Amino acid sequence: MTTYYSEEHEWITVEGDTATVGITAHAAEQLGEIVYVEQKDGGDTFEKGDEIGVVESVKAASEIYAPVDGEIVEANESLADNPAKLNESPEGDGWLYKIKLSDTSQLNDLMDLDGYKSFIA
Repeated sequence: MTTYYSEEHEWITVEGDTATVGITAHAAEQLGEIVYVEQKDGGDTFEKGDEIGVVESVKAASEIYAPVDGEIVEANESLADNPAKLNESPEGDGWLYKIKLSDTSQLNDLMDLDGYKSFIA
């Protein structure tokens, strides 16, 4: 299992042709207390860079952008009732989507953990 990071502070963990997407712990920390999550529905398709959701905190609203092309297989519906899960476990139980990848070569444009740590330093 490999995890990649985007400059928009999303993480993506890949297993086969399916991936899990969420926001990084750094992003959750910068947003502060998250109070609302707007998500797309399963079956929705998107291209890299498309807005695929919005996270609202007591400080600000922040768009979530697709790190790669794909189709939403599953949205983490538990976030609707418990958006704070994004603060508690942004890179665990607070995942946003399970997606089916359209073009795995796009993963080459993303950073590994060391690259991301340098990016946010």
